[in-house]
Amino acid sequence: MAELAAVGQQQRLQRLRGRPPSLWRRLSGHRSALLGGSIVAVLLAVALVGPLVAPYDPVAMDLSNRFLPPSLAHPFGTDDFGRDVFTRVIHGARISLQVGIIAIGIAGTLGSLLGLLTGYVGGWLDAAGQWLVDVLLAFPGLLLALAIIAVLGPGLPNVMVAVGIGSMPAYARLMRGQVLSLKHDEFVEAARVIGCSSARILFVHILPNTLSPIIVLASLGFAGAVLSAAALSFIGMGAQPPTPEWGAMLATGREYLRDEWWIATFPGVAIALTVLGFNLLGDGLRDALDPQGRTARIGR
Repeated sequence: MAELAAVGQQQRLQRLRGRPPSLWRRLSGHRSALLGGSIVAVLLAVALVGPLVAPYDPVAMDLSNRFLPPSLAHPFGTDDFGRDVFTRVIHGARISLQVGIIAIGIAGTLGSLLGLLTGYVGGWLDAAGQWLVDVLLAFPGLLLALAIIAVLGPGLPNVMVAVGIGSMPAYARLMRGQVLSLKHDEFVEAARVIGCSSARILFVHILPNTLSPIIVLASLGFAGAVLSAAALSFIGMGAQPPTPEWGAMLATGREYLRDEWWIATFPGVAIALTVLGFNLLGDGLRDALDPQGRTARIGR
């Protein structure tokens, strides 16, 4: 009996060794992904819990406490209106995450649907879709977002829409390429033979097999969306005062950078850490979801 148990244990170990590692195991072996994931986790915690425990009102002015340097009472100092910079940075985390989620949601949904339909149907619809994508790609993303905001008007909701539309072509191109490589595969042909509708083939058979690169692109694009929103707010086209948005805080702090350095420094560090965290996490997801591509890059 002991010998049979040992043989069974050995067979189970062999099956486990032959099984491909899970996504979590692949990510846990990627130090950059762990660092990026830790930064993103801290950012999420700050965005969810921070505003509930922030020591001050982010928009309440106290002119008697203007330009106070960092201290125990005000860890990040105060700004030109006496507002606590630490509190405003905490509230800004929630705004930046909201901008990133909505902008990437718009870009990923519209771009993926466009690429899915044009790649599968082909013909004139594909040509028209690619013409639209080419027109959008003719403009730099930030310039396109500026043009959209010029039509819609400044404000945080319009920034989300503008950044989302400006990021849409990348998702459309990626999804179209994935669909073109899958729509003639055997499992899709088998679905056609048994009478599945085009909608079922698209959304049940093809779409789930294209999500991995879209997830990677979204994780990398999140950092770009946060950065673009901060840039638009920095030039006055995004969040309007007194909203505690990091780009707008940078714009205020640049006027006092020589003497009151903390007003611009801490929002800038928050933006840099957010972009770094999502870029590292996206790089780790790319390696984890595409191990063959990772091996090829290492071989080069």
